[in-house]
Order: sequence, then structure tokens, then C-alpha cells
Amino acid sequence: MPRVSAYFERSIEPVLRRAAREFPAVVLTGPRQSGKTTVLRQLFGTTHRYVSVEPPDVRAAAVSDPRAFLAAHAPPVILDEVHFAPDLLMFVKEWIDAHRGRHGQYLLTGSQNLLLLERVSESLAGRAAILKLLPLSVREWERRPGDPLPWERRRHRRERRPPLAHTRLWTQLLRGWYPELAADARRDAGLWHSSYIETYLERDVRSLRQVGDLVRFRTFLRALAARCSQLLNLSEVARDLGVAMNTAKAWLSVLEATGQIIVLRPYFANVTKRLVKTPKLYFADVGTVCHLVGLRDAAHAASGPMAGALFENAVIAEIYKTLLHRGMEPRLYFWRTAAGREVDLLIEEQGRLIPVEVKLTSTPHPHIGAQIHALREDLGDRIGPGFVVHAGDIELPLGREVSAIPFGAL
Repeated sequence: MPRVSAYFERSIEPVLRRAAREFPAVVLTGPRQSGKTTVLRQLFGTTHRYVSVEPPDVRAAAVSDPRAFLAAHAPPVILDEVHFAPDLLMFVKEWIDAHRGRHGQYLLTGSQNLLLLERVSESLAGRAAILKLLPLSVREWERRPGDPLPWERRRHRRERRPPLAHTRLWTQLLRGWYPELAADARRDAGLWHSSYIETYLERDVRSLRQVGDLVRFRTFLRALAARCSQLLNLSEVARDLGVAMNTAKAWLSVLEATGQIIVLRPYFANVTKRLVKTPKLYFADVGTVCHLVGLRDAAHAASGPMAGALFENAVIAEIYKTLLHRGMEPRLYFWRTAAGREVDLLIEEQGRLIPVEVKLTSTPHPHIGAQIHALREDLGDRIGPGFVVHAGDIELPLGREVSAIPFGAL
């Protein structure tokens, strides 16, 4: 099988290789069009045959006689969109148990995480590594084939690409970072996102038992987009849409499980202040938000009332993707007290908390790090070096263990 020609190198590649060396099966999940099939064919296309379970005739064969289907497509094999025939997993388990010690034999993908992971936990517990792939990070998007690696760039700083300038930044935020769009600047982003959402609703959401009314679910999706980067008052959303609170909770879980949204929960610490318990909501791709709220022009997005929320969404999603694609479970929170003190993001790592503030300004000043200093006063030594991510292109210190960095340097 030939390797993929137009390709963005993904940060998850070393993790996938390691998982294939250590587990009989690897399950790669994530939202539709995030690049799951592409990365597996790029890495394993010369060693594994490829079978998509999605075409109706292939699906029928897999469903009607799973054992014969797997015999006809013997490992090592990539089984793409395996959630269309979930009963295959029981027979994959049967093969793995009969051939102990053989690793990396089954590489499975699926975008319906709710159904797929339920079956994986039933059939392949302890036999499969489960990884997740989201749309491109900025690091992945900016590194084209033939570009120097990050450590090589440090030796050749004069050859580095210029940072994301203001206009270029907002043009890209509007488009988002799905690989298919990122690979071709000529593609109509509005048409692409419209088609993507229709496909997502029809092929991923319709089959889920938690969703019965697709029209109202679409309205729910738009209502969440309008509230991105905000505290999520789900009861208010449910009331506005005229749906039960339990329905809204089920729909939210569908969006989270299918990789469309990121729910950030508050950090609780043993301090005297009462912390807010309501979560904050972000989308995995900020281009989806722009489309859902009707933004089509970069200048309008940059100067409109949602500009700050969109930029914060982009930063949180970027950090989340970066950690996830390293094979790590992102332990991300926000900090907010009833008195109004707030830090947009806390990254928990090795017992310490790395604070991150997001500011839309292009000209950072020392005072924009004030909330991080306040956090350090409350939580003390648990707080590591902090960062203020801004929309400009300079890096500079903002006082004790706080630095301002541009979005493109994340």
C-alpha cells in the first residue's frame, strides 16, 4: 500500500508506534475527519492491509459472518470505522487470545466513541491501547513536509516561519484546523463546515439512542457555540430550548464523547474561598464555533463581540490537543472564586499546577499577569511558572515566574 502523499506529520505518531509494539490491538478514536485513517495508513501502510468497514457490502459481510470476515482479512490489518460492525471486536479478542505475544496486529479506528469504547471495554480490556486524535495543532499545521524538526529550528532561528500575524491568525481561526481544510487554502471553509456538521448529525448522532430530535439537537449545538469559553449554565440552555435537563445532559455527553467539545471543570483546593462549581465549555475546533455562530469574515470575527471567547477557545483547544496527541490524559481545570478572581487554565502535571491566562491583546503589559500572581498568593508552592498567551508576536517576562507568549509559540 502506498504511503499518503499530502500529509501533516502528527505528534501522536511516536505514541502510536509504541502502542503497536506493546499491545495486540490499538484503538484510535476521535471526531470524523481528524486524520485517524490517514495517520495509520502513513505509519503502517507498508506492513498492514487496510479494510474500511463503512461500505454497505463490507459492513454486511462483517455483520453476517464476523469470523469468516476476519479470516478473509487476516492480521496485521487496519480495520477502519469498526463501529459499523462492533460485534467484530469479540472475534478480534478470540484471535488475540489464541495468538498471545503478537503485538500490533489489529489497528482499529472509529468516530462513534460512545458505542465503540463501550464494546472495547467489554471485549478488548487489557488487550488494546486506546488513543484519541483531534484536528491539527498549530505545531502540526505549521510543520510541512521537509521542514526542520522543532529541535532543528532552534539551531536555525533565522529560517523559522514568521509567527501567526493578526490577519493570518484570524483567517485560520475562522477556518479551523481539520486536516482536509488546512491542506488546501482554496477550499471554501463555510461549505466544508456545513457539510461536516450535516455528516456528523446524520452518521454519528442519528444512530445514538440519546438523540431523537436532530433539529433540536442542531439548535442545542448552536446554543453551545454561542456560549463557548463561558461558564455553562446547562439548565438555562435546556429551558431556552424547551427540553428536559436530563436530555441536555445526555446531548452534552454525546458531544463530549464524539470529540466535538471540551468540558473544563473548576479546580478545587483547600482554600477558604468558595470556588465556582459550574464547568466551562470549549469546542475541539474553533472553526466549528465560527461556522455555528455565523461568522464568515476574519475582520468581523477579530473585532466582534465573540473575539475574546474565540481566541480563548483556540488556546485551550491547542493545549488540550498538544497533551492528548502525546498520549497523555489532559488534566486541565480553571480557577475562579466567588469574589471574581479567575485564571483561565490550570494544567496539572506531576503535582504542580501550571497557570495560563488568555488575553486578546497584541501588546502585553505586566498588569495582565495579575490573576496569576493572585493565584500564587492563594495556592503557594503548588503553582509553577505561569504564562499569558496573547495575540501578538513577542515574548517577554511579566514579573515573578510569569511570561507572556504569543499564540503561535504554544
